[in-house]
Amino acid sequence: MKNLKKLTAALLLAVSSLFVVSCSKDDDAPAPLTPSQTLASTSWETTNAKNNKGENVALTDANVSNFVGFAYFKADGTFTMYNLDNSPKMHGDWSVSADGKTRTIVAKNDAGAVLFTRVVDITVLTRQEFTYRIYPNANDKSIYFDIIHTPTTHAEPGK
Repeated sequence: MKNLKKLTAALLLAVSSLFVVSCSKDDDAPAPLTPSQTLASTSWETTNAKNNKGENVALTDANVSNFVGFAYFKADGTFTMYNLDNSPKMHGDWSVSADGKTRTIVAKNDAGAVLFTRVVDITVLTRQEFTYRIYPNANDKSIYFDIIHTPTTHAEPGK
């Protein structure tokens, strides 16, 4: 009987320690990121585009080719973009709305003058994918292209 009590106590201790160990793993999970932190957390490469019918669109297609390349969104609110051949595309300032629904870029020339501002709808923003939607005709929301980016280890050119 004494041995049975010792065995039962040992089993209870082992089971309890499993719960403690498994619960402590939650503390190791990365804290959730804000939308801006998510965008700045990695470098992005355009890897696909889809039309409003869900069909793949070649990255060389005139409807999407201007949106293709490598993007580097820095935590200080600046960005640089390069074409897939590493040639410079644009640079300037960026922001993401607090709710993660839109991204704004303000492209600037080397003197810091604003060239243009572009606001796009974000359809996916996770650590694994950043997708935004463009409309060839701002007055017709039925025709659009989703520009899909995935994280890349591609080093920023010129750095």
